Amino acid sequence: MHPPKQKLLGQETDDEMRNLAAYTIPFVGLKLGKHQFEYDIENEFFEHFEYDDLNSANLKIDLLLEKKTTMMELTFKASGSVNVNCDITNEPYDQPIEGSLFLVIKFGDEFNDENEDLLILPHGEFEVNVQQYIYELIVLSIPLKRIHPGVEDGTLDSDILDKLEELSISNNENKNDEDDIDPRWDKLKNLLNDK
Repeated sequence: MHPPKQKLLGQETDDEMRNLAAYTIPFVGLKLGKHQFEYDIENEFFEHFEYDDLNSANLKIDLLLEKKTTMMELTFKASGSVNVNCDITNEPYDQPIEGSLFLVIKFGDEFNDENEDLLILPHGEFEVNVQQYIYELIVLSIPLKRIHPGVEDGTLDSDILDKLEELSISNNENKNDEDDIDPRWDKLKNLLNDK
């Protein structure tokens, strides 16, 4: 009996390599001009990045690659929805996603991706992997504060919302009690603070 194979950091299985290969564009064989690529993004895509904030994803990425003599321009457009949990009620809901990203690829002496709008590939490179750019586009298109549409328009019936409303009412009552304090006490408090 063989011990189970352990996965070392940075090593990918054949399935993960195939997954990456789907997002690798061999631009060396493309003619000058515009080329269209489409990607359907679902949960498996985010599993590769170990991103688990989403319940499910149904997104489409349209990628327009314009190959020029000395550079390439990539325009990514994301559309669709992701199912996330509301930050207030923890109820799942579908969050619409729309976003775009523009990337210029140039060639230089060494790889450089320090600038978010510019990727420099070494001379002689023949393909580019766009998976990281797609991931960043989608994740950055998700709002930081996720609020169920039913919370905003008041149609969501939730125990959590009822409890929050009850607590906010009792807090408001406590504030009103403080507002009803005899003004003579305020003058006494001012004497203490004037020391």
